Amino acid sequence: MLIDFVTVFPEMFSPLDLSIIGKAKEKGLVRFRFFNPRDYTDDPHRKVDDTQFGGSEGMVMAAPPLIDATEDALKTGEGERQKLLLTSPQGQPFTQDRAKEWMELDHLVIVCGHYKGIDERFIDLMQPEEVSIGDFVLTGGEVPAMAIADSIVRLLPDVVGGYASVEEDSFYDGLLDCPRYTRPRDVRGLEPPSVLLGGNHAKIDAWRKRMALDATRRKRPDLLEKRGPGL
Repeated sequence: MLIDFVTVFPEMFSPLDLSIIGKAKEKGLVRFRFFNPRDYTDDPHRKVDDTQFGGSEGMVMAAPPLIDATEDALKTGEGERQKLLLTSPQGQPFTQDRAKEWMELDHLVIVCGHYKGIDERFIDLMQPEEVSIGDFVLTGGEVPAMAIADSIVRLLPDVVGGYASVEEDSFYDGLLDCPRYTRPRDVRGLEPPSVLLGGNHAKIDAWRKRMALDATRRKRPDLLEKRGPGL
């Protein structure tokens, strides 16, 4: 899979070189490229933002360098299954279902907004799918872009040790995850539930499903409403 980021701050993406995502990159399971709009501007100072028409505080990212950088990413991509995203607080919520859908892509381009926002004509001309990671505002779209990429890449085959591990994640089947325990057996007088120590995998699976359902009822009942009857 190829994931491109259109960003004025490519150095912010160094965490993608670490941990599981970094290992996936080393194995060739995913490739990352970065397209900086500053490289597509005629301004001698590589300026990519300007004041707003009509006044108001805050600088706005200019459309031309953003369009040129995005078009370069799109035309030099690979495969037929391609999608263009724009990180935006106005976008539709990013969910685990979307991660599962987008892991099937060959090429994903994520445009990172910054400053006060981007010139609306970029959206009019490029028609990206706007996506949000929550109802809050950040200083730029780089952190959401990394979160989206991380969520997708970890679902790719051979990225996480076993795909069964991925299928047990919170939200994968619409429920939160069950409690998890590891050594030491005793932590200040607290021990794991006895069912986890007995070796009966059928009972362990039933317990985990029951605990996942209970956790979802207590912490995120809205998820159960989305699943509907037949839980």
